[in-house]
Amino acid sequence: MAVLRLFASVRVAADTGKVNVPGSTVGEVLAAADEKFGETFAGVATTCRVWLNGEAAMATDPVGDDDEVALLPPVSGG
Repeated sequence: MAVLRLFASVRVAADTGKVNVPGSTVGEVLAAADEKFGETFAGVATTCRVWLNGEAAMATDPVGDDDEVALLPPVSGG
């Protein structure tokens, strides 16, 4: 299982900052998280940047047991 790290609004939607999620690709990990945390989480997650081990990731990127997938929502400020 990969470690899924969540930040800001997506962390609030999941009510956790870190969870182990199954999947052999980034897309599978995200789909499993959507199923686990529900519609509100899935809606927020679609706005996030996805990183795999600190680098920008695509849904087709392979994920191993020691990998970390991170979701980072857009930053706003003023």
